[in-house]
Amino acid sequence: MSNLTQDSPIPLYLQLADILRDRIGKREWLPGTCIPTLETLAAEFQVARITVRQAVQLLTKEGLLAPRRGLGTVVTRAAESPNTVVMQTSLRSLAAMYESTSAEMLTFDESHGKPPAAADAGTLGDSYVFMRRQHFTEGQPYAVISLYLLQDIFQRAPEKFRSRAVIPTLMEMKSVRIERARQTMSIGSADAEAARLLRVRAGSPVVNVTRVFVDKKGLILYYADVTYRGDWVRWEIELQP
Repeated sequence: MSNLTQDSPIPLYLQLADILRDRIGKREWLPGTCIPTLETLAAEFQVARITVRQAVQLLTKEGLLAPRRGLGTVVTRAAESPNTVVMQTSLRSLAAMYESTSAEMLTFDESHGKPPAAADAGTLGDSYVFMRRQHFTEGQPYAVISLYLLQDIFQRAPEKFRSRAVIPTLMEMKSVRIERARQTMSIGSADAEAARLLRVRAGSPVVNVTRVFVDKKGLILYYADVTYRGDWVRWEIELQP
Protein backbone atom coordinates (compact mmCIF):
# COMPACT_ATOMS: atom_id res chain seq x y z
CA MET A 1 0.00 0.00 0.00
CA SER A 2 1.36 3.42 -0.96
CA ASN A 3 2.34 5.92 1.74
CA LEU A 4 2.83 8.67 -0.84
CA THR A 5 0.63 11.72 -1.27
CA GLN A 6 -0.22 12.20 -4.93
CA ASP A 7 -1.48 15.77 -4.57
CA SER A 8 1.46 16.96 -2.46
CA PRO A 9 3.66 19.77 -3.85
CA ILE A 10 6.63 17.59 -2.87
CA PRO A 11 7.60 15.35 -5.83
CA LEU A 12 6.80 11.67 -5.44
CA TYR A 13 10.43 10.61 -5.78
CA LEU A 14 11.43 12.86 -2.84
CA GLN A 15 8.62 11.43 -0.71
CA LEU A 16 9.75 7.93 -1.65
CA ALA A 17 13.39 8.76 -0.92
CA ASP A 18 12.36 9.84 2.60
CA ILE A 19 10.63 6.49 3.18
CA LEU A 20 13.57 4.46 1.86
CA ARG A 21 16.03 6.53 3.89
CA ASP A 22 13.90 5.89 6.96
CA ARG A 23 14.03 2.13 6.35
CA ILE A 24 17.81 2.30 6.19
CA GLY A 25 17.93 4.44 9.33
CA LYS A 26 15.73 1.97 11.21
CA ARG A 27 17.98 -0.86 9.98
CA GLU A 28 15.15 -2.63 8.17
CA TRP A 29 17.71 -2.76 5.36
CA LEU A 30 21.15 -3.50 6.79
CA PRO A 31 24.46 -2.34 5.28
CA GLY A 32 25.71 -4.91 2.77
CA THR A 33 22.26 -6.22 1.87
CA CYS A 34 20.34 -5.63 -1.36
CA ILE A 35 17.19 -3.55 -1.40
CA PRO A 36 14.15 -4.82 -3.36
CA THR A 37 14.20 -4.37 -7.13
CA LEU A 38 12.82 -1.25 -8.80
CA GLU A 39 9.86 -3.27 -10.03
CA THR A 40 9.09 -4.56 -6.53
CA LEU A 41 9.25 -1.09 -4.99
CA ALA A 42 7.17 0.39 -7.81
CA ALA A 43 4.47 -2.20 -7.13
CA GLU A 44 4.62 -1.65 -3.37
CA PHE A 45 4.25 2.13 -3.60
CA GLN A 46 2.04 2.14 -6.69
CA VAL A 47 4.27 4.47 -8.67
CA ALA A 48 6.11 4.36 -11.97
CA ARG A 49 9.47 2.62 -12.19
CA ILE A 50 11.14 5.94 -13.11
CA THR A 51 9.94 7.43 -9.79
CA VAL A 52 11.65 4.63 -7.86
CA ARG A 53 14.79 5.02 -9.97
CA GLN A 54 14.95 8.75 -9.15
CA ALA A 55 14.58 8.04 -5.42
CA VAL A 56 17.28 5.37 -5.52
CA GLN A 57 19.60 7.66 -7.50
CA LEU A 58 19.17 10.36 -4.84
CA LEU A 59 20.13 7.97 -2.04
CA THR A 60 23.03 6.76 -4.15
CA LYS A 61 24.31 10.35 -4.37
CA GLU A 62 23.99 10.57 -0.58
CA GLY A 63 26.16 7.48 -0.25
CA LEU A 64 23.50 5.27 1.33
CA LEU A 65 23.10 3.00 -1.69
CA ALA A 66 25.38 1.71 -4.45
CA PRO A 67 24.82 -0.45 -7.55
CA ARG A 68 26.62 -3.80 -7.53
CA ARG A 69 26.99 -5.69 -10.80
CA GLY A 70 25.25 -9.03 -10.60
CA LEU A 71 23.65 -8.24 -7.23
CA GLY A 72 21.48 -5.16 -7.57
CA THR A 73 21.43 -2.10 -5.35
CA VAL A 74 23.20 -2.54 -2.02
CA VAL A 75 22.95 -0.56 1.22
CA THR A 76 26.45 0.84 1.74
CA ARG A 77 26.04 2.41 5.17
CA ALA A 78 23.44 3.21 7.78
CA ALA A 79 21.64 6.53 7.60
CA GLU A 80 23.03 9.02 10.08
CA SER A 81 21.15 9.48 13.32
CA PRO A 82 19.40 12.85 13.50
CA ASN A 83 21.49 15.65 14.90
CA THR A 84 20.19 17.04 18.17
CA VAL A 85 19.82 20.74 18.83
CA VAL A 86 19.47 21.21 22.58
CA MET A 87 17.13 24.10 23.33
CA GLN A 88 17.90 25.59 26.71
CA THR A 89 15.60 27.94 28.58
CA SER A 90 18.10 30.69 29.36
CA LEU A 91 18.55 33.57 26.94
CA ARG A 92 22.34 33.34 27.01
CA SER A 93 22.39 29.62 26.26
CA LEU A 94 19.92 30.22 23.42
CA ALA A 95 22.25 32.88 22.00
CA ALA A 96 25.20 30.49 22.29
CA MET A 97 23.29 27.78 20.43
CA TYR A 98 22.55 30.09 17.49
CA GLU A 99 26.13 31.35 17.50
CA SER A 100 27.37 27.78 17.02
CA THR A 101 25.18 27.11 13.99
CA SER A 102 24.95 28.71 10.55
CA ALA A 103 22.15 30.48 8.70
CA GLU A 104 21.08 31.46 5.21
CA MET A 105 18.98 34.56 4.55
CA LEU A 106 15.80 33.72 2.63
CA THR A 107 13.98 37.06 2.82
CA PHE A 108 15.01 40.54 3.89
CA ASP A 109 12.55 43.44 3.93
CA GLU A 110 12.87 46.80 5.64
CA SER A 111 9.23 47.70 4.97
CA HIS A 112 7.46 44.47 5.82
CA GLY A 113 5.21 45.96 8.47
CA LYS A 114 4.77 45.04 12.10
CA PRO A 115 4.94 41.69 13.88
CA PRO A 116 1.68 39.78 14.50
CA ALA A 117 2.19 39.95 18.25
CA ALA A 118 -0.62 39.29 20.70
CA ALA A 119 -2.08 42.36 22.37
CA ASP A 120 -0.58 41.46 25.74
CA ALA A 121 2.91 40.77 24.33
CA GLY A 122 4.01 44.39 24.50
CA THR A 123 3.84 47.72 22.67
CA LEU A 124 4.64 47.79 18.97
CA GLY A 125 7.26 50.22 17.68
CA ASP A 126 6.95 52.41 14.60
CA SER A 127 8.76 50.14 12.15
CA TYR A 128 10.51 46.80 12.00
CA VAL A 129 12.93 44.97 9.70
CA PHE A 130 11.72 41.55 8.60
CA MET A 131 14.12 38.64 8.09
CA ARG A 132 13.43 35.03 7.23
CA ARG A 133 16.31 32.62 7.72
CA GLN A 134 17.05 28.94 7.34
CA HIS A 135 19.32 27.67 10.14
CA PHE A 136 21.73 24.76 9.77
CA THR A 137 23.78 22.49 12.00
CA GLU A 138 26.51 20.38 10.42
CA GLY A 139 25.17 21.35 7.00
CA GLN A 140 21.62 20.16 7.68
CA PRO A 141 18.61 22.48 8.19
CA TYR A 142 17.01 22.34 11.62
CA ALA A 143 14.94 25.55 11.81
CA VAL A 144 13.24 28.26 9.78
CA ILE A 145 12.90 31.61 11.53
CA SER A 146 10.68 34.54 10.53
CA LEU A 147 11.62 37.51 12.71
CA TYR A 148 10.93 41.19 13.17
CA LEU A 149 13.60 43.45 14.63
CA LEU A 150 12.90 47.02 15.68
CA GLN A 151 14.21 49.27 12.90
CA ASP A 152 16.03 51.56 15.31
CA ILE A 153 18.04 48.65 16.72
CA PHE A 154 18.77 47.20 13.29
CA GLN A 155 20.23 50.51 12.12
CA ARG A 156 22.81 50.43 14.94
CA ALA A 157 24.55 47.38 13.43
CA PRO A 158 22.97 46.58 10.03
CA GLU A 159 25.85 44.49 8.64
CA LYS A 160 26.06 42.35 11.76
CA PHE A 161 22.33 41.71 11.79
CA ARG A 162 22.43 40.74 8.11
CA SER A 163 25.33 38.33 8.45
CA ARG A 164 25.02 36.93 11.99
CA ALA A 165 22.32 35.38 14.14
CA VAL A 166 20.18 38.13 15.62
CA ILE A 167 19.99 36.99 19.25
CA PRO A 168 23.77 36.80 19.88
CA THR A 169 24.16 40.21 18.22
CA LEU A 170 21.47 41.68 20.43
CA MET A 171 23.10 40.23 23.53
CA GLU A 172 26.40 41.93 22.67
CA MET A 173 24.88 45.40 22.25
CA LYS A 174 25.41 47.53 25.35
CA SER A 175 22.86 50.03 24.07
CA VAL A 176 20.07 47.43 24.09
CA ARG A 177 18.51 46.22 27.31
CA ILE A 178 16.18 43.24 27.12
CA GLU A 179 13.97 43.46 30.17
CA ARG A 180 11.83 40.42 29.46
CA ALA A 181 12.18 37.49 27.03
CA ARG A 182 9.38 35.00 26.59
CA GLN A 183 8.71 32.10 24.29
CA THR A 184 5.74 29.81 23.80
CA MET A 185 5.91 26.39 22.19
CA SER A 186 3.44 24.15 20.41
CA ILE A 187 3.69 20.90 18.45
CA GLY A 188 2.47 20.89 14.87
CA SER A 189 3.07 19.36 11.46
CA ALA A 190 5.15 20.65 8.57
CA ASP A 191 3.30 22.33 5.73
CA ALA A 192 4.64 22.07 2.17
CA GLU A 193 6.98 25.07 2.50
CA ALA A 194 8.38 24.08 5.90
CA ALA A 195 8.83 20.51 4.68
CA ARG A 196 10.82 21.72 1.68
CA LEU A 197 13.10 23.97 3.75
CA LEU A 198 13.61 21.49 6.59
CA ARG A 199 13.98 18.53 4.20
CA VAL A 200 11.28 16.44 5.80
CA ARG A 201 8.05 14.95 4.57
CA ALA A 202 4.96 17.17 4.58
CA GLY A 203 3.04 16.44 7.75
CA SER A 204 6.17 15.52 9.73
CA PRO A 205 6.20 16.71 13.38
CA VAL A 206 7.61 20.17 13.96
CA VAL A 207 8.01 22.39 17.00
CA ASN A 208 6.56 25.89 16.61
CA VAL A 209 7.94 28.61 18.85
CA THR A 210 6.90 32.23 19.22
CA ARG A 211 9.56 34.39 20.86
CA VAL A 212 9.20 37.99 22.09
CA PHE A 213 11.76 40.35 23.68
CA VAL A 214 10.67 43.65 25.24
CA ASP A 215 12.48 46.52 26.96
CA LYS A 216 11.69 48.01 30.37
CA LYS A 217 8.93 50.16 28.84
CA GLY A 218 7.27 47.14 27.30
CA LEU A 219 8.34 48.00 23.75
CA ILE A 220 8.72 44.94 21.52
CA LEU A 221 12.32 44.85 20.34
CA TYR A 222 12.27 41.44 18.70
CA TYR A 223 9.54 39.05 17.62
CA ALA A 224 10.03 35.68 15.93
CA ASP A 225 8.05 32.69 14.74
CA VAL A 226 10.32 29.64 14.57
CA THR A 227 9.69 26.20 13.10
CA TYR A 228 12.08 23.46 14.24
CA ARG A 229 12.41 19.91 12.94
CA GLY A 230 10.66 17.78 15.53
CA ASP A 231 13.19 14.97 15.31
CA TRP A 232 16.24 17.20 15.80
CA VAL A 233 15.25 19.23 18.84
CA ARG A 234 15.48 18.34 22.50
CA TRP A 235 14.17 20.74 25.12
CA GLU A 236 15.82 20.78 28.53
CA ILE A 237 13.73 22.40 31.22
CA GLU A 238 14.78 22.50 34.85
CA LEU A 239 11.88 22.03 37.22
CA GLN A 240 11.90 24.04 40.39
CA PRO A 241 11.40 21.96 43.58
